[in-house]
Amino acid sequence: MSLPEGWTLSASAFNLTPEVIGAERSAPDLALTLVERGIASAVEIELGQMWRGFPAPPTRDVEAFRDRLAAEGGRVSIVGVSIDEYDRGRRRTDAERRAFLEPQLRAAASVGAAGVRLPIGQAGAILDDLVPLLEDLDLVLFEEAQGHETPAARPADYDRIAELDTPHVRLLLDISMLMPALPVTYLERLERGGIPGDLVGRLREEWRDAATHDAVIGLLRSGGVPGPVHTLYMNLLVRFGRAHISDLASVLPLLGAVHLKFWDLDDADHRLSDPLRDVGAALAATGFTGTLCSEWGGQEWLDDDPWEMTSRHLSLAAGALSDRHPSASLQRASTQ
Repeated sequence: MSLPEGWTLSASAFNLTPEVIGAERSAPDLALTLVERGIASAVEIELGQMWRGFPAPPTRDVEAFRDRLAAEGGRVSIVGVSIDEYDRGRRRTDAERRAFLEPQLRAAASVGAAGVRLPIGQAGAILDDLVPLLEDLDLVLFEEAQGHETPAARPADYDRIAELDTPHVRLLLDISMLMPALPVTYLERLERGGIPGDLVGRLREEWRDAATHDAVIGLLRSGGVPGPVHTLYMNLLVRFGRAHISDLASVLPLLGAVHLKFWDLDDADHRLSDPLRDVGAALAATGFTGTLCSEWGGQEWLDDDPWEMTSRHLSLAAGALSDRHPSASLQRASTQ
């Protein structure tokens, strides 16, 4: 079963960050490999990772990458942009924030992207003022929500997208919000790093229980998180979510793109594929069109080959998203 018309699987060049840090090849060359190797024809890039001169990279470099990508049959889907809130310790004014963002929007248009991505709510007071520029550049601003950033946690930011009621400002859902269980390799790393076994057990078996969240905060406040895994531990409070797809029902019509976040590829209990199927069914019911991008977060603690991880994940995602209809679910049940 194929994906619906208007759904495009893409891959994020962020997945190649360890290779970018290694600096044996340039970031644009590495991003291009996702198309050259046949992994994806649409790629998502991070502007700050791609070229010197951020936030205003040289137009010739941006256009050269666009042309190289097109020659291989590829294109840029979304460009990750950012707003540096401070300048040498002084908080930027709204006018300065807009001035910092505008060249990034123009670079995204030059590279041929459909849109740009910011964390939900970050545009803040300048959002209204950006809409005419987005219209002029024919770009969509995707406000990304992930982890614990549910509609219940940030109602004003979701409401703002709905109030604007423009196709040039849409919601991007990162499915890290919908994790039924934590990554197996992550839990193993916490355990090796000295997190108490009783808490690791609760994280393994009772991730969605509110009491488990309280225990996570309790250990953090007690100072009991070992230094070597302290940053990794914070994922429990920021990057890993516990919501259900039903919690997002009211905002699904605002969706313009999805990040298919994954950490490792252990799907023995369907902890990867079930959220994909849930999202696929929900998107099909709302008439979604847009990109669904494979984004690998597990590079923080894994050393696996990023191309292989991305390719395998996209294959799994294509199958799970296609297996989204009730008839398919009934067929699976009848064979068990």
